[in-house]
Amino acid sequence: MSNGEIMDKKDFNEGLLGFLDASPTPFHATENMSGMFLNAGFEELDENTKWSLVEGEKYFVRRNDSSVIAFTYPKGAKNYTMVGTHTDSPNFRLKPNPVVKAHGAVKLMVEPYGGILLNPWFDRDLSIAGRISYLDSNGEIQEALIDAKKALAVIPSLAIHLDEFANKERTINKQTHTSPILSTSDDFEYDEFLKWQLSQVGIADAREILATELSLYDVQKASFVGLKDDFISSARLDNLLSCYVGMLSICSVEEDRAMLFIASDHEEVGSASTSGAAGSFLEDTLRRVFSDYEEFLQMIRDSIMISCDNAHAIHPNYPEKHDQNHAPMINKGVVIKVNTNQRYASSTQSISKFKSVASSLGEPTQYFVARSDMGCGSTIGPITATRLGLKTLDVGLPTYAMHSIRELAGRDDAHSLYKILLEHK
Repeated sequence: MSNGEIMDKKDFNEGLLGFLDASPTPFHATENMSGMFLNAGFEELDENTKWSLVEGEKYFVRRNDSSVIAFTYPKGAKNYTMVGTHTDSPNFRLKPNPVVKAHGAVKLMVEPYGGILLNPWFDRDLSIAGRISYLDSNGEIQEALIDAKKALAVIPSLAIHLDEFANKERTINKQTHTSPILSTSDDFEYDEFLKWQLSQVGIADAREILATELSLYDVQKASFVGLKDDFISSARLDNLLSCYVGMLSICSVEEDRAMLFIASDHEEVGSASTSGAAGSFLEDTLRRVFSDYEEFLQMIRDSIMISCDNAHAIHPNYPEKHDQNHAPMINKGVVIKVNTNQRYASSTQSISKFKSVASSLGEPTQYFVARSDMGCGSTIGPITATRLGLKTLDVGLPTYAMHSIRELAGRDDAHSLYKILLEHK
C-alpha cells in the first residue's frame, strides 16, 4: 500500500480476517504487525542500541515481542496523532507443569487470563500457541514462537443427565472444570511434544525446554456472518480489531503526517507490566525521539492519544443492560466512550475534534455511557493520559459477546474508524 492510499472496505475486511487468524497470541500479533511495517518501509529500531533518527523516515520498535510502537518522523512536526490499542485477549494459559494423567485421559491444567467468559470455551476445538524458551545444542538460550494450528484439545461439557441445574444455574470452577482433554495415551510426554512443535518451525536442536508462555485458542476461522455478511465473527476481536485498524492507518498516511501507533500487552490484566500501557514503553520511546525536554513537553501538549478498544453494542436480547440514550448499535458508527469518573479519558476537547473530522467525512459516531447503576469497564486511555499528560479520547467499535471465545462486530465500523484516523490531524 502506498502512502495516502485508502484501502477499500472489501479488501480491508478480507485482510482483517487473515490478520485475526494469523494472530492467536500477542506474540504472533506483534510479529505480524512488524512484518507489515517492514513491508511499508518502516525501519526497525532496537531498544538496546543508540538511535540515530533521520527526518522523513518511519520507524518501529518492539518490547517483549508482545508490544510494538510505530511512528513517522516528519521534519519539524510535533503535533502527533497517536493511536493506542492492546494486543492481548482473555483466554486460558497453560501452567508451567500442566500435564495431569487421570481417569483414562491426559489433561492440561490452565489458568484464566483476564476477564474471560468461561461458558463458551466448552466443546470447542482448541489449539496451542505462544512462546517457548529453550537451550540449543550450543548451550545458548533461544526463543521461538509456535502455533500448533490443528485441533489438539477440548474442554468437554458435563452431560445434562449428570447436572440437573445445567440450564438453570451452571457454575464453573476455574481450577477443576476447565482443564482441556488432550489424549487418552499414557505415554504422552510434554517436553517431547514441545520439541516437536519447535521442529515444525525449523528448530531441530532444542536440547532442553526452559520456560513457556502458551495459550489455548479456538481453531475456527474468522468469518463473515449474517444475511448480507453484516457481521465479522472471530476470536480476539477485543482488541486485534483495533490493532489492525491502527496498523493500516499508520501504513497509509502521507509521509509528512506526524502519527504514532502503539499496541501494548497486558491490558486485560491491568496494564501494569514492562510492556503494558502502565509501563514505560511509550514514554521511553518518545523521550528518545524528543531528547530535548522542552521539545518533548511541547509535543505532549500539541498531540492527542486516540485510545481504540471495543465498545459494548446494545444486545437485542438484553436491552435493559444499556442506558437507552447511550446504547450504540453495530454498523452505525464508531463509539465515543464517556465516563464522568474517568474510567474513560474522553473530554470535550478530544471529542469535538474527532466528531468534527468524522462529520467532514460523512462518517457517523455514537456515544456509550454506562448505566449509572452498573459498573463501567476501562482501557488504556486513562492510564496513558495519567502517565504522560496527553489529551486523550477513548473510542471503540461496537461489539457483542465481548470477552467470549468468539465475538461479533460489524463489517462497516472498523473501516469507518480507519478513514477517520487517516484524516485526524
